[in-house]
Amino acid sequence: MTLRLTLALLLLISAIKPGLAGEVDFGFNRTTPSNLQQPWPAISIIIDDLGEQLAVGERAIALPGEVTYAFLPHTRHAVQLAKLAHQQQKEVMAHMPMQAISEKALGKGGLTVDMSQQHFLTALKENLKAIPHISGINNHMGSLLTQHPDHMRWLMQNLSEQGNIFFVDSRTTEHTVAYEVATEYKIPRINRNVFLDNIRTEAAIEVQFERLITLAKRNGTAVAIGHPYPETIAFLERKLPTLRQRGIELIKTSKVIKRKHLLEITIPQSLFATKTINSTRVPPHSSNTIQPPIIQ
Repeated sequence: MTLRLTLALLLLISAIKPGLAGEVDFGFNRTTPSNLQQPWPAISIIIDDLGEQLAVGERAIALPGEVTYAFLPHTRHAVQLAKLAHQQQKEVMAHMPMQAISEKALGKGGLTVDMSQQHFLTALKENLKAIPHISGINNHMGSLLTQHPDHMRWLMQNLSEQGNIFFVDSRTTEHTVAYEVATEYKIPRINRNVFLDNIRTEAAIEVQFERLITLAKRNGTAVAIGHPYPETIAFLERKLPTLRQRGIELIKTSKVIKRKHLLEITIPQSLFATKTINSTRVPPHSSNTIQPPIIQ
């Protein structure tokens, strides 16, 4: 059975519906679609680090299609921009600041390894409240914190109590345990596969973008993270309108998570033999390397 045929069969068991914050449903409601079509390989693109610059954020939110936006809590324009994204039916995430090995400044709301559980949870809850309309979170930096199982359990326990919030592991370190802990707590979850703009040139961004497309065609779904750099936004303004011509669907991150889950429980593992290649070693998020993709 081909991957495309199997993807088509998925629509017989689940209709994947778009949703806004407060409406995102990870219950995999089983309904029969009225118009059966073959689902295309799907990608999600998350734009990180939003909230500090208004004009930059507005331009990012104007990108065509179901781009997802991650806002740093307590930044000057995060609330205004998150509301704008929600009004335009875009998905909103909290970009949770977490301690990095490099000791970079986290800003207000940063989560660190030296926090007590009470202090950690208080800061986490304040961060979640600081961004309206959120459907999920991902880590900002976090190469140190995401290696600590106890802190990740505090995080995931809180998310499970919040209900219906998904988690994206940005995978800023190969030693992260965040995805595994999210699995323990049955949090809807997914890993980042590609960083689009570690090198801020059109040629480098295009290499990463093509890797994203290749992964989606190979596995059914893929997730990219980019930033509101002028080079990235200009590139996406040109490229996103061409996706459908290439047989690629751009969908919200919550929908990619559901799609990936359905693929995993439906498609024989033999079709995804390539998943094991290099899946155990993921290069860190750096500013001077083009990273090979991971598949997970």
